[in-house]
Amino acid sequence: MNINLPLHQVSPSRRNRDSRNYFTSTSVSTVNANPNATQAPPPFTEAINGPVREPARDIAPASDRLIVGVDFGTTFSGVAAVYTSTPDDIEIIKTWPGGNGITSDKVPTEISYDRPTSSPPGTAPTVKWGFQFKPEESRLRCIKLFLDRSQKLPFYVSPLETAAQLRQFNKTVIDAVSDYLTQIYKHTMDTLTRRYGESFMASTKVDFVLTCPAVWSDAAKNTTLQAAERAGMGAKSQIQMISEPEAAAVYTLKAIQPNHLKVGDNFIVCDGGGGTVDLIAYKIVSLRPIRVEESAVGTGGLCGSAFLNYRFEEHVKNRLGQTRFDEMKAKKGKTWQMGLRYFEEFVKRNFNEDEHQEVNVPFPGLADDEEVGLDSGFLVMSADQIKDIFEPVVKEVCDLVQGQVETLRAKGGVVSGIILVGGFGQSDYLYRRLKSHFASAAPPPYTERPTHSSASLVQDHGNVEVMQPVYAWTAVVRGAVLRGLEGNMVISRKARMHYGTSYATVYDEEKHSVSERYWSPLWERWMVSDRMQWHIAKGEALSPLSPIAFHYTRNFRPGQSLIVTDDLIACESDEPPKAYTRDLVHVCTLTTDLNAVPAALFTRLTTTRGVEFDNLDFTLEMIVDSAGLGFELKVDGVRYGRVDADFH
Repeated sequence: MNINLPLHQVSPSRRNRDSRNYFTSTSVSTVNANPNATQAPPPFTEAINGPVREPARDIAPASDRLIVGVDFGTTFSGVAAVYTSTPDDIEIIKTWPGGNGITSDKVPTEISYDRPTSSPPGTAPTVKWGFQFKPEESRLRCIKLFLDRSQKLPFYVSPLETAAQLRQFNKTVIDAVSDYLTQIYKHTMDTLTRRYGESFMASTKVDFVLTCPAVWSDAAKNTTLQAAERAGMGAKSQIQMISEPEAAAVYTLKAIQPNHLKVGDNFIVCDGGGGTVDLIAYKIVSLRPIRVEESAVGTGGLCGSAFLNYRFEEHVKNRLGQTRFDEMKAKKGKTWQMGLRYFEEFVKRNFNEDEHQEVNVPFPGLADDEEVGLDSGFLVMSADQIKDIFEPVVKEVCDLVQGQVETLRAKGGVVSGIILVGGFGQSDYLYRRLKSHFASAAPPPYTERPTHSSASLVQDHGNVEVMQPVYAWTAVVRGAVLRGLEGNMVISRKARMHYGTSYATVYDEEKHSVSERYWSPLWERWMVSDRMQWHIAKGEALSPLSPIAFHYTRNFRPGQSLIVTDDLIACESDEPPKAYTRDLVHVCTLTTDLNAVPAALFTRLTTTRGVEFDNLDFTLEMIVDSAGLGFELKVDGVRYGRVDADFH
């Protein structure tokens, strides 16, 4: 009989210690190959691991409070607030420092530092953010993407330039994100104080709900929460987090009522932002109340609307010529900004080839040039020229959506709707292209024997409706507020990876190599370490109300430290390995302090050689929700505190 035993612990000397750099201040761990039989045995903190499903938890009712949703975006960020006693009155913050009185549902996710030369040494740099920049001033852009190093950067963001700007002021990306969120926090609290009054704000609890991309790693979610905590939004454990497309789904399912969606249908939320596009699919479980579950793992790509801006810039440069274009940007900055703003606010959102055979983009001050297409201060653009700007970016979005549709249909799911949200989601051209794409999609392959009824075939493969709810640009932040107001509408989510732990087990000569074994003085058997036990399968449906519990049996010599560590390991492959390999992902190191557990719960045991040791059975309970992973320690069902997770 196999006994699943504890992690073969990784000593500090075997870890790569982190060194401070200007992108991140987190650490990365690696584990060496399996020990040989001649090596010393691992520390005697051996365990039996096994996944246990716990019953659902009841959620205690909350008192009246202010809920603030923060949509921390790649290119723009937004804030919404609601008081629980007036749940229909969601307030979107529309005025921002540097906005010159112009209202906007969002503020640019941009920040810079400056320290005047006359400042004494040690003076903290001043911060500019949002709308406070002149067009020609340098600033940090897309800083959010640096929180997750697995994410690709857009071509217009230079890691070297970003690092140089941070290094100049001895800042990391986490510092910059925290500083930006601090500005968001201060402006939000000032706005709410003006709205509700100082007495009300002093006596009312404020809860923050933060959004993050669907494809965010667990470490990036944790780092984002750390930055929000440093910004003043509350303790990390108290800040709620929700994925951006999930937040959009929470809002849009309410906003588009009534609709044709019914229980059992799948719909895809396409959250088109400035830099990124995130997709996630949901299956409707209940309509009253509305409850959904993730039906496909979220995907995303760098094909947001900011890429249209850069393609527009290239188009104008090619039309005017490099020299005239550079001269315009250098000497007539307002001329360029007016043309770019018109493209941003009119062309990107409203262009469709049926109505706009010709578009006149204002560039006041540029001389007429019939050959170039400049007439009376306008650059004349044909529908085909605008389509050339849109098409490569829009095609990437269509391909992402098509990938989700194919994933759902491969599982036999019915795909009934695509919901467009976000700034790019307002685009009329994107809406029409997606509608055209799925109206003309190829029928399923012919089979002699039908696998569905004719009605379901028509619905599954012919009727994928594309919808654009009102307030598409603020759908994410509105959904974040609703999440804080109403709790979880999403009853289960899909695991992005396999999750497990490494363990030791009894040596079996038919399964294991002799070189892998070691002798355990406490178990008095030959053992092998670095076996993998996968507690959560990739794609498995997980509910935050049903924790995953890892059961351990730990042994301690008298006087040995009761602080133990374990590594949570993940695998992105479809088929995870049975033993530890170097390409596995170290999600986090869990540090559990067992000193809080009463001594009476430890059992004193003795080996056949008279060696005494204390034994303890305990559970590490992992809670998986939109915010990522949380951990608790329990013994005999009693909670003895949280478990510290150091994300790598």
